[in-house]
Amino acid sequence: MEKNPYQNNKGIALIITLTVIALLITVTFELNRQLQVSVENSAIIRDRMVLSHMISSGVEVAKAILIQDKNNSDTDSVQEDWANFEKIDGYISQIPFGEGRILLDISDELGRIQVNALVKFPEGKDFNPSQHNLWLHFMSLLLTQQEELEDNDTLFEEVVEPSAIINPLKDWLDTNDNDAITGLNGAENEYYQDLDPPYTTRNGPFRNIEELVRTKGITPELFYAVDAQVMGISNYITVQGVSALNDKFTYTGKININTADLPVIAALLPIGQEFLAAEIFNYRIASANEQFIYELTSPTWYKQVPGCSEVDINPELIITQSDIFRIECNAGLHGIQKKATVIVQREKNKESGKWYCKVLNWADE
Repeated sequence: MEKNPYQNNKGIALIITLTVIALLITVTFELNRQLQVSVENSAIIRDRMVLSHMISSGVEVAKAILIQDKNNSDTDSVQEDWANFEKIDGYISQIPFGEGRILLDISDELGRIQVNALVKFPEGKDFNPSQHNLWLHFMSLLLTQQEELEDNDTLFEEVVEPSAIINPLKDWLDTNDNDAITGLNGAENEYYQDLDPPYTTRNGPFRNIEELVRTKGITPELFYAVDAQVMGISNYITVQGVSALNDKFTYTGKININTADLPVIAALLPIGQEFLAAEIFNYRIASANEQFIYELTSPTWYKQVPGCSEVDINPELIITQSDIFRIECNAGLHGIQKKATVIVQREKNKESGKWYCKVLNWADE
């Protein structure tokens, strides 16, 4: 009995149909997956754009606070609105961003040690004596604190002298390239050219704070964070502070004693009187009935602190005013985070006479 050829064709047609259906289902699932990915990516892109706007808004709020402060006072201290987290949050809460959240922190950049002031500019050749002594004291305190920790292996394998860190900084800053190195542990181009990979010294002011890690003696551990008990030096130093000198530039290196952090205050104090740093630090924020008790207008107000009447801080090192600030703005939305660190300088518009904030540096993270 002969087989019906149409039955074979029906079987083949069925197989082809099932195959096509399977392919269509696969393609449909893939298209659906790609569509979902596209939607998710679009949402992420949208959220990132919103975060950028949130960051910009937060920075503008910080600028407005700083300008208002300048119009109200010639002194800058931790007693003012820009240093008050609660008042800053109050300003930020007025910005409607739905589910988003902005965290804003403003700090005085001149409350930090100005590394570029270590060398006398505009000549750019020799140590600035008062700044050199400040650095020796600052590094001695930091290294001594490290030695007092139980685990002495967290930072250095051997004892390090402050000059082993300071002299290479001076050689990086000075313009005497290829001259004799500073002391026995300085470093000029010859040292850096022998590294792998080799590079050259700046022979001028540091342009950004991370550049210090490229200098001899500044390890990442020393720069960023020693450990949970000792902060890295990057928390207490800045490359800002340049000022005009005729048609050139210089760095005075003066630190705002009204805003300096505890380790910086300790370094400013004469040797042997570092223990008074905490008293000075706390004196600035002493309050009663939600009002600050003490005025911080005179550069010598610290003499009113109990135990400090006989203390003499080098007047070449301190001021009570600043126009350079660091704005750190964190924004969050739908589990995505964005951060920007912005350095601004308050300047007066020559035509209008009004104050504004000029951006010196903007770094997104």
